[in-house]
Amino acid sequence: MFRFDVVVVGSGVAGSSAALAAAEAGSSVALIAKDSLQETNTVYAQGGMAAVLSPEDSIESHVADTLVVGCGICDVEAVERVVRGGPESIRRLLEWGAKFDLDSQGQLDLSREGGHSHYRIVHAGGAATGVEIQRTLAAAVARHPDIAVFQNNFAIDLISGANGRVIGVLSQTERGELVAFSAAQVILATGGAGQLFRETTNPAIATGDGVAMAFRAGAVLRDPEFFQFHPTCLYIAGAARVLISEIVRGAGGILLDKDRVRFMPEYHPSAELAPRDVVSRACFDRMVKTNDTSVYLDLSDLEKDPHQLFPHISRICSYFGIDIAKDPIPVRPGAHYMIGGIQVDADGRTSVPGLWAAGECSSSGLHGANRMGSNSLLEGMVLGARAGERAAEDGRDFPLIPIDRHLRTDRPNGSSDVKLGIHDMTYSLKSLMWRQMGIVRNGPMILDAAEKVSFWARAVQKLASPEPRSWELLNMLTIAHLASVSAAVREESRGTHFREDFPEPRPAWRAHTQLVPVTEGATIKAVHIGRAPVRDTVPAR
Repeated sequence: MFRFDVVVVGSGVAGSSAALAAAEAGSSVALIAKDSLQETNTVYAQGGMAAVLSPEDSIESHVADTLVVGCGICDVEAVERVVRGGPESIRRLLEWGAKFDLDSQGQLDLSREGGHSHYRIVHAGGAATGVEIQRTLAAAVARHPDIAVFQNNFAIDLISGANGRVIGVLSQTERGELVAFSAAQVILATGGAGQLFRETTNPAIATGDGVAMAFRAGAVLRDPEFFQFHPTCLYIAGAARVLISEIVRGAGGILLDKDRVRFMPEYHPSAELAPRDVVSRACFDRMVKTNDTSVYLDLSDLEKDPHQLFPHISRICSYFGIDIAKDPIPVRPGAHYMIGGIQVDADGRTSVPGLWAAGECSSSGLHGANRMGSNSLLEGMVLGARAGERAAEDGRDFPLIPIDRHLRTDRPNGSSDVKLGIHDMTYSLKSLMWRQMGIVRNGPMILDAAEKVSFWARAVQKLASPEPRSWELLNMLTIAHLASVSAAVREESRGTHFREDFPEPRPAWRAHTQLVPVTEGATIKAVHIGRAPVRDTVPAR
């Protein structure tokens, strides 16, 4: 058993930023990483980080762009807070040793992506920004004397006190040992849940663990039906899906169908730089109309050599014999970013005392119904640091509650008579969600998915053996069911949530979907699903 002032679960941009901020505020910090510090969702972020840095740009413009892409349900206060924190976040990363791409004058080379009206994307290695940011943050974490890092630790559940307050985390080491972390404050920064879907840009660790843990602890969730699909994943049958960054289209790449017809101008005035939900649906529609498994990204007319602009993408494509300077790249949409999550306030507090959340696992209100590219790394930096700082303040002089009497280390054993095929069920879930909760949805498909997922979840709870693969699957089933029932309730189309039976937005649904667990003792008996108003204005200060 370990005791710390603050425990942070998750080691990507949000988790590392939270840990550094809490430690700088004087707290002892434990940083629990599911894998190594070099294997996070952040590492797979390619395009860049948005920040207002040029004289032609403005805070007001970045805020306005974010609100437009968010389709009417962004929290304006959250948008302004994050956007205003952009320049300082870049300065901090540079101070910690980040190496971003520079232009010929030695200044930060700013690019543009879909939804952005100005060049404001800071990037590294062309399209390897996440790798550089993770390297920088991991080094800063390693240097800090008040942060203890626990790598390859699977966080199983939150530990709650008698009054429902979160007082710690139960995890399992790679050797199979159960470890309890006692803390005055716990921050979840566990990333997303792209592994819910067969086609995804996310790494294997993205199984929605933090959101599921928070829900089991009684936390209110928000907008889980909104899941962003990135329009351009490298599609080679049998190979893992690899993101082809939006920065490539920002540099002039165009989308073609199998007949080599450029199609995006037919779908949106901004063509390839339309918001991601628009481009993803257009790609999906074109694949159906041309009876093809992909569309094609053409870089042959770029002004500069694409091999030099995007060395990371060039290297990956070369493994498959694709010369990105002359060969169209086969791409198709894939699950990319979980927009909904754990509901938090402006400081990252959840509805459960002692529990905080930041980054992709949270629902801060920044993204609304559709995330604008390169705003997520920015959110992780700004709101991760904010949560760490505030958690440290709240935890100051807060007594550590002994967790021994609140801790159960016995895990239910699977049935010896029936063996559950975890791999098969996981693949079935991913396929089901891709078919019925993917880019285009409808009521009967959504309800059928919710029913199947609920049945599978009961089977896993009863039959699965107590091991990380089973716990991951149970977390995925939890998120899949909550996303499905929320999608069924939202009878409209808005942002990333598109229903062919309700193809237009409806004024009555310009609201958040709010999921409140109904508990009986330590057990969740039901979920109340309602609407919460959108905060349109910034509170007076």
